[in-house]
Order: sequence, then C-alpha cells, then structure tokens
Amino acid sequence: MFSQPEFWVAVAFVIFVALIYRRASTMVTTALDKRAATIQHQIEEARRLREEAEARLEQYRRQQRNAMKEAETMVARARAEAERQQAQAKTALDEALARRREQALDKIARAEADAVRQVRELAAELAVAATRQVLAEELQGGRGAALIDRSIAELPQRMH
Repeated sequence: MFSQPEFWVAVAFVIFVALIYRRASTMVTTALDKRAATIQHQIEEARRLREEAEARLEQYRRQQRNAMKEAETMVARARAEAERQQAQAKTALDEALARRREQALDKIARAEADAVRQVRELAAELAVAATRQVLAEELQGGRGAALIDRSIAELPQRMH
C-alpha cells in the first residue's frame, strides 16, 4: 500500500482537500458571517425605519385629530358668531322699522293736525264771512239800530 503511487496520490489529494477545506471554510465562514452581519444590519435598519415611520404616523394622526378638533371649534365659533350677528341684524332692523313707523305716525299726526287747523281756519273764515253777510243784510235800516241799542243795554249785565 505505501508503495503504490495511487495511495500517495490519494493521501496527497486528502491533504490537499483538507488544506483547501480549512482555508475555504474560513473564507466561506468569514464571507457568510459578513453577509449575515450585513443582513442583520439591514434588518435592524428596516426595524428602526419602521418604528420611526410608525412614530411619525402616530404623530400625524394626533395632529390630524387636533386639527379636526380645532376645525370643529372654529366652525362652532363661526356658527355662534353668525347667529349673534343675525340676532343683532334682526334687532337693528326691528329698531329701524319701529323708528320708521314712529316717524310715519308722527308725520301722519302732523298732517292731520295741519288739516284740522286748516279746516278750522277755513270754517272760521267762512263763518265770519257768512256772519258779515247776514249782519250786513239784517242791519240795514232801522232794524240794525234797534239791535245795536239793545246790545248796548245788555252790555252791563253781561259784563258782570
């Protein structure tokens, strides 16, 4: 067996394979460890990015909820302000209408008073004119003198 060359080729081949295996296994193990470390690093980076994304998502959701609450508050305030302004406008309109009505009633009352005064003045003028005409017709002649004498006689009694 030691004298056969196939034996020594087989021994040399086994030694060669052992040496190659040792160096190759070290290189393969090192390469695989590096690859595993890179993959582990990528996984950790992905995990960190995912956690950061979840934190930002939660932050945006919180901001959205706050914005919605603020928007609802603003809408409620705007509605209240609109209702208040509507009530003020209604009150102002009612007051303006009441003032206009009072002004119209005052104007009508003044017009009525003027009309009554004018009618009275006209009636008095007509009465005076009619009285003059009647007196002028009746006081002509002796009858007018008798009426004047009788009025003068009654004057002292009417004065007291």
